[in-house]
Amino acid sequence: MSKIKNKLSKINNSTFHSSIISMVVMVVFIGFGEKMAERFLPLYIVALGGGAIAVASLNTMDNLLSSLYSYPGGYISDKIGYKKALIFFTIVALIGYLIVIIIPTWQSVLIGAFFFIAWTAISLPAIMSMVSKTFSKKKRVTGVSIHSFVRRIPMALGPIAGGILISAYGKIDGIRIAFVVASIFAVLSIIFVHFYMPEDKSIKRKSKSVLVTAKNIDGPLKTLLISDILIRFAEQIPYAFVVIWVVTMNGLSALQFGVLTTIEMVTAMIIYIPVAYFADKYKKKPFVLTTFIFFTLFPLILIFSKSFNMLIIAFIIRGMKEFGEPTRKALIMDLAPEDEKATTFGAYYLIRDIFVSVAAFGAAFLWKISPDVNFIVAFFFGAIGCVIFWIFGRDSKTETSLS
Repeated sequence: MSKIKNKLSKINNSTFHSSIISMVVMVVFIGFGEKMAERFLPLYIVALGGGAIAVASLNTMDNLLSSLYSYPGGYISDKIGYKKALIFFTIVALIGYLIVIIIPTWQSVLIGAFFFIAWTAISLPAIMSMVSKTFSKKKRVTGVSIHSFVRRIPMALGPIAGGILISAYGKIDGIRIAFVVASIFAVLSIIFVHFYMPEDKSIKRKSKSVLVTAKNIDGPLKTLLISDILIRFAEQIPYAFVVIWVVTMNGLSALQFGVLTTIEMVTAMIIYIPVAYFADKYKKKPFVLTTFIFFTLFPLILIFSKSFNMLIIAFIIRGMKEFGEPTRKALIMDLAPEDEKATTFGAYYLIRDIFVSVAAFGAAFLWKISPDVNFIVAFFFGAIGCVIFWIFGRDSKTETSLS
C-alpha cells in the first residue's frame, strides 16, 4: 500500500508541476505579446484618425466582450477541460492579431478586438478552474497569487518593449510589429501547452442557462459582486484615457509611459506573495477591502499628477490596487458551488462587466467635459463600492450579507 501511495504521490506532483509550468509559460508568452501593443492602442487609434468615441468604444468592447466571453469561457472549460479550452482560446486571439497586422485602420482594431480581447476574459475561468483542481482550498489564494504574479511579468515588460518599438518605428508601424511578436508568442504557447500540459477531465453534467447559474451568486457573493461593479466603474471610467493623459496631455513619451506601467506591475508583484500567505491564514475581507480602496484612490491622485515624478507615485498606488485581487478571485471560488466553480466564476464576470461596459462608454462623454470630471466621477463610484463592502461584505455563505 505504501508503494502505491508513493507512486500516486509522484504522479500527482508531476501533474501539479506540469500544470503550473504550462500555465506560467502560456500567461508569460501571450501576455508579453499582448501588452506590447494593448496599452498603446488608444494612441494607435488616434494616429489612424479615430477620436475619443473610438477610444472609448474600444474600452467598452473590452469590458462588454470580457463579460460576454467569461461565461462561455467557464462553460467550455468545464465541458472540454481547461487544457483544450486554453488552446482554443489562444487560436481565437491569434485571429484578432492577424486582422490588425493585415489591415492598418482604426476600424480593424475594433474588429480584431472581438478576437484578441477574448483571451484574457475567456481563459480566466479555465485558469481558475485549473487552480481549484491543482491547489487545496487552504492554498487557493496562493495559487491565484502565482497566476497574478506571473501575469504581471509581461504586463511590466511588455509596455517597455512596446514603447521602444513606437520610439523606433512610430505609433502605427511600431504597434503592428508588436502584434507580429504577439502572434509568434501565441503560436509558441499553443505548441508548449499541447505537448506539456497534462490532460484534465471534463465535467459531465446537464447544461444550465446563464440565468440558472447566476442563481449561485447570492449572499456574500452577491454583495461582493455589487461592490466590485462600483469599484470597476472607478477603474474603467479613466482606463482608456490614462495613456492619453500621460503622453498627450502632459507631454511624456511612450517609453516613459511604459516605465510607469512597469513600476505599477513591479509594485503589484512585490506584494502578491506575502499577502497570499496571510490571506490564506486569515479572513479575506480586509485584503479585498484594501484593494478596493486603492482602486478608488488612483483616479483622484491622477488629477494632481502632471509630472513624471508625481505620476510615479500615482502608478505605485495603481500597483497597490492588486493588494487583494488574488484574494478576491479566491473568495469567488470559495463561495461558488464545488461542481460549478468555473461556470459560476464566468457568470460573475459576465454580470459585472456588462454593467462596467456601460460606464466605460460613458467615460468618453465625461472626458469631453474635462479629464478632471472623468477622474472625480470615477473616484465617487469607487467610494460607494468601498462603503458597501466595508459594511456588508463577508467571508462565507453562513454570514449575513447584502441581499
